[in-house]
Amino acid sequence: MKQEIEWFIHYLSVERGLSENTQNSYRLDLISFASFLVDKNKHSFAEVEKSDILKYMVHLQQRGKAPATIARQLAAIKAFYRFRLIEGLQENEPTQDLESPKLGRRLPKILTQWEMEKLLEQPDTTKPAGLRDRTMLEVLYATGLRVSELVSLDVGHVNCDTGYIRCTGKGDKERIVPLGSIAVFYLKNYLSEGRTRLIKKSVEALFLNSRGQRLTRQGCWKIIKKYVRQAGIKKDVTPHTIRHTFATHMLQNGADLRSVQEMLGHSDISTTQIYTHLTTKRIREVYDRTHPRA
Repeated sequence: MKQEIEWFIHYLSVERGLSENTQNSYRLDLISFASFLVDKNKHSFAEVEKSDILKYMVHLQQRGKAPATIARQLAAIKAFYRFRLIEGLQENEPTQDLESPKLGRRLPKILTQWEMEKLLEQPDTTKPAGLRDRTMLEVLYATGLRVSELVSLDVGHVNCDTGYIRCTGKGDKERIVPLGSIAVFYLKNYLSEGRTRLIKKSVEALFLNSRGQRLTRQGCWKIIKKYVRQAGIKKDVTPHTIRHTFATHMLQNGADLRSVQEMLGHSDISTTQIYTHLTTKRIREVYDRTHPRA
């Protein structure tokens, strides 16, 4: 069963060009499903019936898994069985007509402009690591990059003269994102004053850790968490919170939806439209607070 999962992961990589993170998610979901099947004395994916998958969904629910997690696991199983049909490993499709659990549309958490400013002010830019951290925060807020895109940046991906960053997003899709003047200012300082003191040997990575190697996603998360605590912000803030904040602040200040979609690297504009709910919610709050007959 493990070998069949790896065949599928190889297919996702070579045929569909999905990112390594997405491949890992599919792998973990399918390993979890395979483990459940073995516990139920089923040792082959070919033996699986629709009832087995339904039992697995109930099993996940009983373990307190969120509807979004269950929906993601079912999507992985469906994709896996479609692959098995294509490859002739399966005669029927046990996932046919199975529906994902209904998901409520959750609005992403964002920082206010004041909170974002407070967060940006925290790093000590007199130190190389602090200058790196301030630059990372400025670039995240200026571009809305995913954390995986940020840590994958090389020095050659940044053009401070034109004010653009070239990054590779989901599905290995490349996009060009503009930089604000403040982000450019910190990038120039970091490249000349901070990175040169962090680097230990020749590396292409833009953001380096204390060992002079490419900063990891986990490293970036820890850095942001530290400054959130330091700033006294009580919200649960991750690098993705800054991405949400970037998109919402852009729309609040008049950016059009299509441009924000391009900058975020969303293939479907409906994914970007979630941020319009945040802006209309804010307008409603302002109206209710200020109109005498609200």
